[in-house]
Amino acid sequence: MKKLIFGIFAHPDDEAFGPAGTFLHEVAAGNEVHLITLTAGEAGRNPDNHADLAEVRLKEWRETGTLIGATSMHFLGYKDSQLCTKSLEEIIEKIESLIREIIADRDEPYEFLAFDLNGISGHIDHIVASRAAAAVFYRLKKSANQPLRLRLYCIPKQWMPDMDVSWLYKEAGCDECDIDETVDAREHLGTIKTIIKTHHSQREDAAIHLARTDETLYLNHFKMIQ
Repeated sequence: MKKLIFGIFAHPDDEAFGPAGTFLHEVAAGNEVHLITLTAGEAGRNPDNHADLAEVRLKEWRETGTLIGATSMHFLGYKDSQLCTKSLEEIIEKIESLIREIIADRDEPYEFLAFDLNGISGHIDHIVASRAAAAVFYRLKKSANQPLRLRLYCIPKQWMPDMDVSWLYKEAGCDECDIDETVDAREHLGTIKTIIKTHHSQREDAAIHLARTDETLYLNHFKMIQ
């Protein structure tokens, strides 16, 4: 039976620089992907000095959604790098309302996908997005139409053995025993690389990802909450 996957992230490139392979894998299996970004990423890198970086980044995000095969895409309108506890409360309400609207009168099972609760890079926006996803997941678990699970994208310890404070506080990777699922999307490797490159305005970050081994691009690891 077809299922719906709600990808909930802070910035327009988060779906690309992380679980892109999983989204491609799910769409190829006949499932629906619905992408949600809290911000337009206007505080990101701007090597081309765009007057309206938000517009550029949302355009790149929509192009990425087309490559993934997303059924719907939703921008919630928050300011990049300004998310906090106060905005988290409102974000939870908005996401819950949006998801209830999408799943209304539908019988398909659905699930959430977000970054690990530590935000992967330690970015506060990432943490807010992941915690909002978790809050909505637990709220909807109390409803008649319950979500199947929350999949938290994480980095294994063999790829990130130590914490990194060169920018923010980035935790070391997950121990193998804490990883519940690994998605192998190597058949989509070419498309994954194209998706990463689609975020051209963030090409410096994209280059960092593309410089890593192919395995880090097509293997996606998840912690699972059910």
